[in-house]
Amino acid sequence: MDSDEVVSPLYGGGMEIRAALVVEQLWQSVPGGSGRYIVELTRELPAAGVHPVGIAARRSGGSTDDGDVGLRVPVVHSRLPRRVLYASWDRLHRPSVDPLVPQAQLVHATTWAIPPTTRPLVVTVHDTAFLRDPGHFTPHGVEYFTRALDTTRRRADLVIVPSLATALDCERAGVGEDRIRVIPHGVRVVDVEPDRVEAFRSAHSLIRPYVLWVGTREPRKNLAVLLRAFRRVVDGSDLDLVLVGPEGWGDEDEERRLSEELPAGRVHVLGRLSDHDLQAAYAGAWVFCFPSVWEGFGLPVLEAMSHGVPVVTSRGTSMEEVTGPDAVLVDPTSPDEVAVGILEASGPDHDALGAAGRSRAAGYSWTACARAHADAYRELLP
Repeated sequence: MDSDEVVSPLYGGGMEIRAALVVEQLWQSVPGGSGRYIVELTRELPAAGVHPVGIAARRSGGSTDDGDVGLRVPVVHSRLPRRVLYASWDRLHRPSVDPLVPQAQLVHATTWAIPPTTRPLVVTVHDTAFLRDPGHFTPHGVEYFTRALDTTRRRADLVIVPSLATALDCERAGVGEDRIRVIPHGVRVVDVEPDRVEAFRSAHSLIRPYVLWVGTREPRKNLAVLLRAFRRVVDGSDLDLVLVGPEGWGDEDEERRLSEELPAGRVHVLGRLSDHDLQAAYAGAWVFCFPSVWEGFGLPVLEAMSHGVPVVTSRGTSMEEVTGPDAVLVDPTSPDEVAVGILEASGPDHDALGAAGRSRAAGYSWTACARAHADAYRELLP
């Protein structure tokens, strides 16, 4: 059969928009910024007049429960496990998700996992970085993203992107400008008490001021350039470097070699942190440095700014859209320029940069993001 299982209606009455969103990203080993987007969007949509229901793959025994991944909305599950479901959607364009959510007025693919449907289809394109440098991704990933982009061109009624940079990339890739809506991500400001920061620093032996980097370790994040830049900074400063985020892929040997060339005890690799500890890591940082080659938005930059941490990031990218003039902008391919940027952000202008960044971050919210999504959905309904 082309359709999946039929389930009981999950929607209430009233005039709310009934939207089905693909939320399977939250069960990936590294949900990343896309996972944060899904959690925050589904949390805020009801207040914007949208009743969201999630679509996900079959859960095997012992898998994380729906609520444990941060969701507060009902979720319907396919009979198929993720790998089979994604492959079937990708290559066979089946099964339709319409029987899973029979009362949905539209379907929203929140990542490149795009389900077959006869309803109006919204697709979020977080970035098209795989077109800029395919070498930054696995061959399998490039093939999958390329097919998903083709599906988006052919089938999406609206394409939501988080930045003007990604909008331009989508236009160059053949998505009509009339179908693209730019909706920036938001940030949820979290106040972190000084005692909590001190407890975090103590737990990880962080006795000096530190430069923070947050992300999944993959080539486009440009960690090797940051390590080379820090080599130029470390001898003349009391700064440490703290790296936060899960393992990914790329040239781990080079990154390890560069780390080992630095003085002992000056680089702290903390790996993936809980949200609680991540907020403490941001709040305790002296400078945040994120010289990624390309991002669709660069959520860690906004999160750091919301904590009043001066930011060093990449000129001419979506991150510059986020920061405006309230950050130190550098050429991400130049270790020398990144090093100078770190020293500038940690110098006499440190406090002013932090205050300006915090003020700018206050203009971004998940509430506004959800309202803009609701407006986009309404465009597709009679």
